[in-house]
Amino acid sequence: MKKVFLFFLSLLVGIALFLWVLQTIGWEEVRNALNVFTGWKGIIVLFMTFLVMLAGNWKWKEILKGQGINIGFFELFKSYLAGFALMFLFPIVFWGGEFFRGYALKEKNSIPWSKGMASVAIDRILEWTTNLVIIVIGVFSFIFLIDFPPSQLVAIFGSAFALFAIGLSIFYFKCLRKESIIGFFLRGHKQPFDVEKEIFDFFDPKKKPIWKAFAISFLRAGLMHLRVWILVLFLGKSFGPLQSLSVLGFSYMAAMIPIPTSLGSHEAVQTFAFNSLGLSSGVAAAFTMIVRGTEMVFALIGVLMLFRLGAAIIKNILLSKINKIAKT
Repeated sequence: MKKVFLFFLSLLVGIALFLWVLQTIGWEEVRNALNVFTGWKGIIVLFMTFLVMLAGNWKWKEILKGQGINIGFFELFKSYLAGFALMFLFPIVFWGGEFFRGYALKEKNSIPWSKGMASVAIDRILEWTTNLVIIVIGVFSFIFLIDFPPSQLVAIFGSAFALFAIGLSIFYFKCLRKESIIGFFLRGHKQPFDVEKEIFDFFDPKKKPIWKAFAISFLRAGLMHLRVWILVLFLGKSFGPLQSLSVLGFSYMAAMIPIPTSLGSHEAVQTFAFNSLGLSSGVAAAFTMIVRGTEMVFALIGVLMLFRLGAAIIKNILLSKINKIAKT
């Protein structure tokens, strides 16, 4: 009940922020910018988003391969999209998408829980690391091009960035020293330690899979960077690589705030970024809504996969229980 309340609270905050930003910008200006984006341009941006999704799934597949597990690409893609839908639509449910992906691996592919959960944890750690690197580069690029952001943005998004940065720093420090992090919080539970051991084993710098996974993670970020540049170009403007990196960095910062689909928070931060880079607020709002729209397409496909996989998992559990009863 508490999570449902927090979800609707965060959604209401996002809607209020979204409406305030659009009211400030002006609906007519946003409508004019969105009218530019039609036909083949929309298909290209949608295709770029599809490539981002494929890269994310490829990274997960390579992580599993590094653990000695080989699952078909498109078989895995179903679980990936289902997890993405949960993460995109319900970010307040912390690690909801990851837990579903781990459970789907266990029930559909008979992968041990420790290995399945370790794979999605590794995936998220790699993504957070890549995102933080892009944020740092993007913010420094922005400062080089423009100036420091206003204190309000620094306070809100800077605190979220600091939390992620501190958490990742502790993880890598402990990982290199092979010191348990979970042991500080839990005692007498074996399973979380098995997951942690799998994660530590994968993050061994002497092994190739970790570097391959990092390379794919930065390739995914590169595709997102290209999508930013193409989309702004389609909206009738021109950006250099540093401006595009700044916009991408601000996108990652907005995603750190747990509001469904980053509604409102993305508009607020990109309105500031686009204005500072010499582009109108209407272009910023159109940019965020188009990005959200293309990602929503895959989130809705993910919801369909979520119901199909969920139904299949429940069926498998019931059949296994019936078989056990029949044997007794």
